[in-house]
Amino acid sequence: MTAATATSALPPSAARRVAIPRELSLSALRRPDGPLQSLRGTTMGTSWNVTWVGLADAADTVRAAIERRLARVVAQMSPWEPQSDISRFNAGRVGAWVSLPHDFCEVMACALCIAEESDGCCDPALGTLINLWGFGPQPAPPERPSSADINAALGQSGWRNLAFDPSSRRLMRSKPAHLDLCGIAKGYAVDLVARTLRQYGIVDALVEIGGELTGHGVKPDGTPWWVAIDTPAGANLPPIVVALHGLAIATSGCERHFQHAGAIYSHTLDPRTGMPIDNGMVTATVLHDSCMQADAYATALMVMGPERALAFAEEKQLAAVIRYRPASHDAIAEALSTSMQAMLDD
Repeated sequence: MTAATATSALPPSAARRVAIPRELSLSALRRPDGPLQSLRGTTMGTSWNVTWVGLADAADTVRAAIERRLARVVAQMSPWEPQSDISRFNAGRVGAWVSLPHDFCEVMACALCIAEESDGCCDPALGTLINLWGFGPQPAPPERPSSADINAALGQSGWRNLAFDPSSRRLMRSKPAHLDLCGIAKGYAVDLVARTLRQYGIVDALVEIGGELTGHGVKPDGTPWWVAIDTPAGANLPPIVVALHGLAIATSGCERHFQHAGAIYSHTLDPRTGMPIDNGMVTATVLHDSCMQADAYATALMVMGPERALAFAEEKQLAAVIRYRPASHDAIAEALSTSMQAMLDD
């Protein structure tokens, strides 16, 4: 997934649309003390970047805290780590209750809630299908999966095969459904890093992991953390720049794909068919106060297709930007939810 790019200045007014949060906190009305500091590193197969307002002598302490939190997410939720909690759950016994660590439990609770809201369009139990298509830790197959293999994987996949007890932090599966939280764990990691900064008294900061961001407070000059929503290649659309003040942003898209026998397949799977989506969607961007939820909702919108995605965004009052290719022509079109349009109109 890619979402947005941090930018230090606004583009010319004639060539942009500016989105401002409907509600601003008191921190938007002051100028914080201290210069800009920045840290970066790698995690989850991508990069992380943190920019904050404060003193440089805190950098080593902040870096160590960030790296501990990110390592914890990987140790609990990375299917690429054989000894992670999620890998051990997937390799465990069907029908047995498994105790989850706190972070894993928090992500599962959100994933299952959005799975129910979206009728499974964002499903945390698609690991078997994801591996079948070669999108997970297992090597890609030399051939496209057969219909029989897809149907077999569908038969043992899906969030409805999970039983979850949040009070005791326990999870059980009734079929050998494999978990895959890659569509939500990165957003959770963004939130976790931002939470960690606040624990160290850092309230003015921009956190980015693999193109998903959250921003709090303002920069030393009193301006917000500006981010530009990435425009799909070939789209003739004016850019959207967002004041990321108390907001997170995540985008799901079809920029990742593979080709087989002349056909192009998206890396986003439709949990209902077990096939890569082919519904005209190009990208779905969601603004939310939680990057974890923005991450999961963006995935769900991609699977739904343009019309249902917009209706769902209206129902849930999501600030969403939906880019798609209409069936009638190749040009990329755009739909904005009412909540998103309101941010642009203010």
